[in-house]
Amino acid sequence: MWSIEKLQQAWHLAARLHEGQKYAGPDEGEQFEYLNHIGSVTFEILNALQQAEDLDADLAIQCAVLHDTIEDTQQSYAGIVEHFGEAVANGVMALTKNEALPDKAAMMQDSLQRIKEQPKAVWAVKMADRICNLQPPPYYWTREKKEKYREEARLIHRELREGHAYLAARLAAKIEAYGGYIG
Repeated sequence: MWSIEKLQQAWHLAARLHEGQKYAGPDEGEQFEYLNHIGSVTFEILNALQQAEDLDADLAIQCAVLHDTIEDTQQSYAGIVEHFGEAVANGVMALTKNEALPDKAAMMQDSLQRIKEQPKAVWAVKMADRICNLQPPPYYWTREKKEKYREEARLIHRELREGHAYLAARLAAKIEAYGGYIG
């Protein structure tokens, strides 16, 4: 079982931190509130928890809600430790790209390595995040960008599929379906 209080505490912080952030939809000019993405990842985790009971539910849910806070807001690792504890902060930090590295490939490899040092709940969040990101891509993405994104999803699947069988199967299906957006 998981704590609704911990979920609500994380959700309130994420809503405050991501306020005003948007992302592009598949149609030109379409914009979505970033909190939709946070909700989608959290919904994936809540669904995955019904498929397997071997995950730390509170850790997975809190990391899902907070997964982009260090990377995309002014929130610090120390702030997450203070409010949610070290395990959640470590999970969120592992899910955060190190922008000091030379390129996106190095950032992804580094993040995947750090994720693999965390409990399987954090692995599940990364797979859930990519599942949600394999929706119709932003209208301005080129074919090359879509292909690279799909290849990166394959890498995530290869590296983390042992973390949660249901999410791994779901991610594999989303990767296959994403080919329809590449054309």
